[in-house]
Amino acid sequence: MAKPILLSVDDDSDVLRAIERDLRSQYGAQYRVIGSDSPQQAIGLLKQLKLRNDNVALLLADQRMPHMDGVAFLEEGMRIFPDAKRALLTAYADTNAAINAINQANINYFFMKPWDPPTEHLYPQLDDLLDDWQASYRPAFEGIRVLGTRWSLKSYELRDFLARNRVPYQWMDAELSANDPETKRVLEALGPEAASLPVVLFPDGTKLLESVPAEVAQKVGLRTRAQTDFYDLAIVGGGPAGLAAAVYGASEGLHTVMIEREAPGGQAGMSSRIENYLGFPTGLSGGDLARRAVVQAQRFGVEILAPQEALSVRTEDPYRFVKLADGNEISCHVLLIATGVQWRRLQAPGIDRLQGAGVYYGGGSTEALSCEGETVYVIGGANSAGQAAMNFAKYAERVVLVVRGASLSSSMSQYLIDQVKATPNIQIWPHASVAEVHGETHLEEISFLCSDTGKIERVPANAMFIFIGAMPQTEWLEGAVERDQLGFILTGPDLIRDGQAPRGWPLERDPFLLETNVPGIFAVGDVRHGSVKRVASGVGEGSVAVQFIHQYLSKV
Repeated sequence: MAKPILLSVDDDSDVLRAIERDLRSQYGAQYRVIGSDSPQQAIGLLKQLKLRNDNVALLLADQRMPHMDGVAFLEEGMRIFPDAKRALLTAYADTNAAINAINQANINYFFMKPWDPPTEHLYPQLDDLLDDWQASYRPAFEGIRVLGTRWSLKSYELRDFLARNRVPYQWMDAELSANDPETKRVLEALGPEAASLPVVLFPDGTKLLESVPAEVAQKVGLRTRAQTDFYDLAIVGGGPAGLAAAVYGASEGLHTVMIEREAPGGQAGMSSRIENYLGFPTGLSGGDLARRAVVQAQRFGVEILAPQEALSVRTEDPYRFVKLADGNEISCHVLLIATGVQWRRLQAPGIDRLQGAGVYYGGGSTEALSCEGETVYVIGGANSAGQAAMNFAKYAERVVLVVRGASLSSSMSQYLIDQVKATPNIQIWPHASVAEVHGETHLEEISFLCSDTGKIERVPANAMFIFIGAMPQTEWLEGAVERDQLGFILTGPDLIRDGQAPRGWPLERDPFLLETNVPGIFAVGDVRHGSVKRVASGVGEGSVAVQFIHQYLSKV
């Protein structure tokens, strides 16, 4: 933890050295002593310290300085660090000015020059000031701070990225600065740069303006570039299926890399609660499952690239090549595709315009706290929607679960239906669908079409979370592997037509159970045609695939 700061300012270099010496001698073990011979430069330094989230315990300034006297400096410093103790160094002739400063400018104390011996004329008084400061001192957050606005898509994507990658951060909403003095002081310290939101502030004093996840990932040390250009097994997708394959493959000696576009855990990692996963009788969150799996994979030596995206694949026997978004290419003996699915887009006027500004796809864990005391609308009737509704019910005043059908029974697990119905602030709205969303800068109202009455109902709303099914994102595989009409990857028996192997299949054997029409390219989890869309089945397929991968490699 960084030491709190004692800042002294005096344009006389001899006096400045003397006060620094005496401060370090007495307080150097507990505090960091900094000196400046210019009050203007010291104000700039205080702004930098504010952006670093450092603590300043004491401002000690000489009264007679050119361009800005000590009282003016202390008043300006108080606006940046209002809790810091403030003291003047003054000559006998300036005693009246010092007394007036105490009465009028909230100066805590003044010291006469010279203060020798400091044991009598400096330390006792400073001890009292610093003891008083320590009594109310609360260490500042020592991590990344994100400054943005709630209704900004960039801010939402950045917070979601940090949360899903388990990077601790502190959120500061610029739009609420009028009610949050600390956020206001940070905005003032940024000056003109405050217009470049979102801004990410790092503990070392550096900052990123108009930040995007890829830049932040590089700064915080997430790995986005491969260490080598060849692997036994390359896995595209870091959901449960991909993570399971990575764990089993690496534990059995395969040099393994996993490429994940957003964050390990995939769509399942966004789930607030999974209660039907074997071995966890009280349930666990998707984020917790992902965290455990990532630790396990890394323990076996899996290299995880995130955020990183695969753009295309090509084959040059016996190797498979994956082109990455950063322009690099990696090769492997075996490629396993576990990219899962993405939320299906809701088609209604206003949806795309307000995405990230009150309209969200998926779990929205980063938004849960922001919904405190509000009404939240959750669109969808499957397990993911039910889990989200239960999570939001902890914070929101009311959660409205909107479903097209007459009930939840056809699409949601019974245990979850029972929980939803037993939660008093969750309301189920059947026979309803989104007709339109309204708002200028953020969501303000939603129009629902009620199929049982044929009427449109328009209700006020600040937050809507959409869970209306999912689709694979497999366009990058165009021309490489066979897919069904919806884009799901065909594997094993689904490739056999009229008893014949797929066209161009070069081997005498048929494709393995989880193998695509290209030998050595496998698909598992939700992205595979005919898969069971459950976390446990994805984990099972990822682990089973490694058995077939070994069989394939034994013949290469």
